[in-house]
Formats: sequence, structure tokens, C-alpha cells
Amino acid sequence: MRYLDKKSDSPFTPEQIYAKPIDYKLANNIADLNQLFNGCSDFVKREISFAQPPMSGLVAYFDGLVNKMQIEENLLKSLFWEAKSLERDNNCTPAQFFDILKARFLAVSEVKVITTMGEVSNHLCSGDTVFIMDGSKLGLVVGTREWKTRSIGLPENESSVFGPNEAFSETLRFNTAMIRRRLKTSQLKIENISIGSLSKTDVCLCYVNNIAPNQLVETLRKRLSNINIDAILDTGYLAELLSENRYTVFSQVLHTERPDRVCGFLLEGKACLLVDGSPMALVLPISFPQFINASDDYYVNYIPASLFRFLRIAALFISLLLPSLYVAMISYHHEMIPTPLLFTIAASRQGVPFPAFIEALLLECTFELLREAGLRLPRAVGSAVSIVGALIIGDAAVRAGLVSTPMVVVIAFTGISSFVIPSYNAGIIIRIIRFLFLFSSGMFGFLGIMSALIILIIRMSSISSYGLPYLSPFAPFENEQITDILVRRPWFRNYKRPWQKGMVNQIRYKDPIEESDE
Repeated sequence: MRYLDKKSDSPFTPEQIYAKPIDYKLANNIADLNQLFNGCSDFVKREISFAQPPMSGLVAYFDGLVNKMQIEENLLKSLFWEAKSLERDNNCTPAQFFDILKARFLAVSEVKVITTMGEVSNHLCSGDTVFIMDGSKLGLVVGTREWKTRSIGLPENESSVFGPNEAFSETLRFNTAMIRRRLKTSQLKIENISIGSLSKTDVCLCYVNNIAPNQLVETLRKRLSNINIDAILDTGYLAELLSENRYTVFSQVLHTERPDRVCGFLLEGKACLLVDGSPMALVLPISFPQFINASDDYYVNYIPASLFRFLRIAALFISLLLPSLYVAMISYHHEMIPTPLLFTIAASRQGVPFPAFIEALLLECTFELLREAGLRLPRAVGSAVSIVGALIIGDAAVRAGLVSTPMVVVIAFTGISSFVIPSYNAGIIIRIIRFLFLFSSGMFGFLGIMSALIILIIRMSSISSYGLPYLSPFAPFENEQITDILVRRPWFRNYKRPWQKGMVNQIRYKDPIEESDE
């Protein structure tokens, strides 16, 4: 769409208007704003006259994004009443009068000077109020942002028994404040980048200086600045755009809604990305073994925390391999099953018309459908429908002779094990790969399972997340860090941060007891 300037009747595109400087003549600026925001019913502009002799100006904002009381009390009242006491002499130019207004009369904490129409449009759409005066090529941005927001709530996807119970919200400044409140240091850097030609979404890059590798920070800055897209509406957009290995199911970033977990990763030399309008944060680089760690591992004693990690690792392998192992033994390797158990399984499978592979595939698909239905239904009925549906369908399938009772037990145990894994990223990966193992075991038995496992390990070993190997610290093997993956290392033995290439400060803890003994 093209617009016509009323003065010159020359065509201007929105991009050309964005590049134009603020004009001396207020009428030209008003014409440009009318062209940019034509059809925007929530755009409010008010022409005002103030001071002696009279001068004219324009106050513009978007209704619903600003605090109108603050505009009336701190901006308009100053212009209408306090500016009357200013006596202009003959040598006072409009530009000088503009500076006096900015310095003396605007009782607002956030005031910024802008020079182009593009800046005017960006700040208006962000919830600020813009003041432009006739005779000046500058504009004033007054910080009046206020819109309806969701209050800080409990983590819904990463609940824990111990530790903080705060979760990110959709307001970016709330999220950065929760991080800043926990890391009270000037080394915490929060850089703002605007991404999206239409959305102009604020994206924050958070890291701790002298801990996060400089190469990681520079790479993220460069890749964020090179993103050319019309809109960024959630962190999921960045997760795909910033991935180094794009054509893979393996997630190379970690999604979290917990500010305490983000701070823990920042202290390990990682970087965090926050997107305005999204309650999820992205942490990178990340390795797959770190998906198994839960936030409350570090809030309880290291002995039970280590046992819980062993339990999660066992649940990882159970949810990944149990259905395929059962199908392989039933279909190809009967001799591995104890005789009494084999007779029980054979008796339960009498009358079942499908082979074990088809039986497992049907139950797996049914379980995934019930899981998705429980997530998409309203919260009040979602959990009840998924649980009752699983019980009813499972019992009805056994009574109808479509599936055997042991297979229902295997699939149910697999589903329960998948819920033990704390990271949703890892859960999605395991749910997809489980079907690949199931197909391999149905065709080749244990040989197919071992082949698929070898291919899986080779593929994961070839992936890296911003220089961090995806299977680190297992491949390459790091003796110092592997103890904090398999178990939870006690804080009094946690001397060093997880090593990353380019990290400057790796020392995290100095034991005063050992130093006094020396």
C-alpha cells in the first residue's frame, strides 16, 4: 500500500516515512502519522496550545497501552499550567524552549529524545507517549507504559516440592526483574534487541560477564541481529531460528519457566533469551544429559537428590526401550523369558488377533492420543478424561480380546516412566524415538534394537549446541563433570563450574574449612 503526502502529492511507502526525520512543521508530522496509522481506531492524538506567546504541539499514544492518569498529571498539566509561568524573550528559539520543557516541566522519570518518524512509530506501538512541538526537529518520548498483565504465578510445567515457586509471566520487565533480584551483581548483563519487521518484539539476551564465554555471547548477538522475520511471538520461534542443527528432532535449547533455574544456568556460563509476551525462557548451550536434572535437586540433601537422579535415568531407559524389548522377546527371543512367565503371557495372548508389534503400536498411539487430549481439554476436566479414558479403554480392549493384559501393563509402565523425566523437551524426543525402536524391534528383534541404539548414539554425538557437544560430559568424557550428571554433587565439593570453551572464571566455590586447615 502506498500513501500520498497532502503537501507535495508525492507517494511514500511506510518504510520511507519511517526513515524521515521529524519535520520542523508540526502539520507535516501529523500528516505522516495519519498516513502510518490510518484505520487504527485505538490511536489517539491531541493537538495542544501552550505558553506565551502560544506554541503548538502534539501528544500521541495508543489507548490501552498507556497510563492515562500519568499523561494527564505529569505531561499535560505541566504543559498547560506550569509552562504559563515561563516568559519567552525574543532570543528564545523553539529548540531552546523544547530543552527547557524537557529539563524543567516534565515530571516523568523516563524521558527520551528521538529524531525520526520510525522511532516515533516504534515507541508509540510499545506503549510510550510521544510529544512533538512545532518548530523543533526533536520529539520527546515519555514512559507511560501500562497494560493489563498476568501476575507472577506458580510454575505449571516444572513444579517442585522444595525451592522457589515463582514462574515467568508474559511481561518482559517482570521476568528480567526476577532474574536481577536473585543475581544482585553488575556482572549480570541484560541486552535488549528488537526483532521482527512488523512485531518489533523486544528480546533480552542475559548472561553473566566473565563467566559466560565471550565467543558464545558474540555469536548470539550476531545471529539475533541477522534474524529477518516479520514477527517473533514466542521463544519457540527463536529455538528454531538459532539451532545449529535444524533438521533434527533433538532440541538444542532448553525451555524453562523458572527464574531460579535460569539463574543457576547463568552461573554455569550459559546464556538466556527472554521474549516479550512469552512466559518461557531459552537456555543455551545445552546438552542432552542436562535435561534429566530437576530444579529441586539442588534444594534438598545431595544423597536423596542423587537417588532421585538414578531413578530418572532408569525411567529414561524404561520409557525409551521397554515396549521394544517386550515386542522383541515375544516375537523373536522366547528363550529369554522364564518358563512360568512365558506360559502366563501365552495364556493371556490367546484370542488376540494381532502380533505383538501391532498390539504395542495400537496401545502406544492410543496412549499418545489420550495424553494430547488431556493437555488440550479444559484444565478442570482434562486430567479426569485422560485417566478415566485410559482405564476404560484399556479394560474394554482387554475384555474384547484386542490386546493382552501384559501389553497394557507394559505400555502403562512406559507412560508413567515418561512422566518422571522433568524436561518437556526430553519427553518429546523420547516419545518420538520410542516409535523408531518399536519398529526396529518388530522387524529384527534385538538386532534391530542394537542397530537403532548405535545409530542414535552416533547421531547425538555429531550434534553440538554452540560449541557444547550434545552428549557432554559423556562424549567427550569429562571425569570432573560426569559426577554432577549421574549424581548430585554436594555443594562443599562443587568447586568448579561446568567447563565451556572460552570460559574465563571457572572457580565457583572455595571451602573456608580446607583453607583454614592449610
